[in-house]
Amino acid sequence: MYQWQWKRFEELSLDELYEILRVRQEVFTVEQNCVYQDVDGLDRVAWHLLLQHEGSGGCTDIQGYLRIVYPGHKYSEPSIGRVMTTGAARGRGVGRLLMEKALAFLASEAPGLPIRISAQQYLETFYAEFGFETVSEPYAEDGIAHIEMLTRS
Repeated sequence: MYQWQWKRFEELSLDELYEILRVRQEVFTVEQNCVYQDVDGLDRVAWHLLLQHEGSGGCTDIQGYLRIVYPGHKYSEPSIGRVMTTGAARGRGVGRLLMEKALAFLASEAPGLPIRISAQQYLETFYAEFGFETVSEPYAEDGIAHIEMLTRS
């Protein structure tokens, strides 16, 4: 059974926080062979979207995740980041569902505000499908080419 949940940092259980950090490390550090500081202080000022799957024996694991950082903390606009799916969920459209849910959430929580992301450059076309426009030259972040993208209000 799959379940989508939005939670503010203070609503996360210790088990949920541990699982979020574990899967982010698995995807962004181990799979991408990229050493960087994932725990950046912004989780406390963010909404967290989790796609959880309850497997046999009642074990719950995260298969998709993103966070929305409140305006004024990373950028002046709200920011979507740490968008990821685990290997078990890839190829099923989970990334698209994550983005659709994030944009719908922001349409109700921050109507009319533009949204900024720092995207890995190879995903530029993917994010453009959601109305994001490239607003920076490519830059290296943790050894990976990134671009800033913005929706227009």
